[in-house]
Amino acid sequence: MATSPRILLAHGGGGQLSRELIDREIVSRFGAGPLQGLPDGATVAVDGPEVIFTTDSFVVQPIEFPGGNIGDLAVHGTVNDLAVCGARPRWLSLALILEEGLEIELLRRVLDSVKAAADDSGVTVATGDTKVVARGQCDGLFVNTAGIGDRLPGFELSPKYLREGDHVLVSGPIGDHGFAVLAARENIHIKNGPKSDSAPVHRLVQAASDWAAEVRFMRDPTRGGLASVLNEMVENSAIGIQIQEERIPLSAGASAVSELLGLDPLHVASEGRLLMVCSAAAAPAILDTWQAMPEGCGARDIGTVTDAAGRVVLETLMGGHRLVDVPRGELLPRIC
Repeated sequence: MATSPRILLAHGGGGQLSRELIDREIVSRFGAGPLQGLPDGATVAVDGPEVIFTTDSFVVQPIEFPGGNIGDLAVHGTVNDLAVCGARPRWLSLALILEEGLEIELLRRVLDSVKAAADDSGVTVATGDTKVVARGQCDGLFVNTAGIGDRLPGFELSPKYLREGDHVLVSGPIGDHGFAVLAARENIHIKNGPKSDSAPVHRLVQAASDWAAEVRFMRDPTRGGLASVLNEMVENSAIGIQIQEERIPLSAGASAVSELLGLDPLHVASEGRLLMVCSAAAAPAILDTWQAMPEGCGARDIGTVTDAAGRVVLETLMGGHRLVDVPRGELLPRIC
């Protein structure tokens, strides 16, 4: 796709255009410091233990959706960015942009969700800001958060540490958040349809800390879904990844929407799932530990690291193989 002279919705979808925009316009200017490698949170040196610092913005539409709303989504998204960088989340900032005409009752529900999610995640909302803009200048409510966490000892995380034979773990069914938001937006009514998986993953990370030295990489597969994260890991690398379709966990609701609309669940966002690559020796113990926890009861070992340089390959239910490519063009806009 040719480079556009203007911002397109697809630039925010987590696919190829998103990566081009970040590489050309952001990394080219700021990528030599803590942004190098584009982690979900930056490791910064301070007097004392290192901390992880991250920021995110949330513009989801609709503001409320099955399983959550923009408030708990903002907390979980920021907490999870800290967690997958190997941090214990501690503090959040909360900035609200409110559009004239927003219902106060809706705002109250969102703020109640922020409070409940922050309490559940063990973080403190330490600072914030509120702005009101004229009708038409904001789609109801936008939220910006920043988060700070203490770095957990033992985790050294980077795709460069991946080794052939490592295992790929996912903490539960994928794609529920993206499918739930899409169904709510388009008024797709399915009995027992998908509910957002929005939830914190920091307890899963802390539960795996006994094997921190065996953990190579962690990420929460949000925009662009599992496919984007897997491709990001092996891009320009001597190794690849093979996953098995029969092992990929999907809820009944997500499967229904996927089949109805012909969307690949590998391209659909999750907001409460953890993707981890670890050594083959540590994988069974980590998986057993996760499966004993409420947030990890659906965890699965879905594949391995291979010598197929730069390629992500799916072994299908029929025994065939296909490439899992980076999503291109506009995916599911406004899912976070």
